[in-house]
Amino acid sequence: MSDVSRAILVVSHTGREDSIDAALHVIRQLRLGGAIPVLQREERDEILEYGVDLGDVALLDEDVTADQLEIVIVLGGDGTILRAAELVRGFSAPMLGINLGHVGFLAESERDDLDEAVRRAIDGHYEVEERLTLSVSVQLAGEVVYETWALNEATVEKASRERMLEVLLEVDTRPLSSFGCDGVVVSTPTGSTAYGFSAGGPVIWPTVEAIMVVPLSAHALFARPIVVGPSSSIAIDLLERNVGTGVLWCDGRRTHELARGSRVVVRRSSVPVRLARLHQGPFTDRLVQKFQLPVTGWRGTGK
Repeated sequence: MSDVSRAILVVSHTGREDSIDAALHVIRQLRLGGAIPVLQREERDEILEYGVDLGDVALLDEDVTADQLEIVIVLGGDGTILRAAELVRGFSAPMLGINLGHVGFLAESERDDLDEAVRRAIDGHYEVEERLTLSVSVQLAGEVVYETWALNEATVEKASRERMLEVLLEVDTRPLSSFGCDGVVVSTPTGSTAYGFSAGGPVIWPTVEAIMVVPLSAHALFARPIVVGPSSSIAIDLLERNVGTGVLWCDGRRTHELARGSRVVVRRSSVPVRLARLHQGPFTDRLVQKFQLPVTGWRGTGK
């Protein structure tokens, strides 16, 4: 494909009919706006199975490479956005999430605003926000055996329901505490409204550069969530006295089995994830909207 200057990737939840309908609508709008709609081959084939006419679309990594994309329009919930992040992290194209799911904390717009969001994506009327991500490595007997990353969180969990996980937690290469637990969540500010929040951790504003650690059902006197600086390193050692094994999950998508004696090291990654923002309102309003918080009766001025 000779001219890919207006290549826009569309990522959707192809297991849902409403998401496919939205993808078809977005593709038509992109063509009308003079942009080139781009799909992954697998996603294109899944959409075609519904017997629809996609028309001519470019294919990612075949007709268009990730570094040639202008922006990525993601149709779905946070899970779909996390999947899209795997495709474009490290490239300049930001992701514009349009929520077709439930809470959709990472999404910028709702289904009702679809046409307006696509129009602004085509016109370039958005700002780009960079979100901190985590670099995650697994060491065994002093050797790195697995490396990955996370936008929301890296979670070390027990592999068996009936077995507690015995861990030693370190911060900045110094031991903090050892305890039995169901697991440990290491979260970014972006992920603080996800698993970390459900586990009792605080909500961290996206503008705060920090890393949060939340023990899961820990049997310890000191098992509260902690928040450390972005330059800190977190290490979770699976002690040799464990009877069973553990498992590492990153964003609920990438996983690795953890043997006894494994060491999981989590640091800030040098590669952020880029999000396209249409609205620059305060994060407080996003929290109220997404969690439907009760603010009836507020008499402030908003200043």
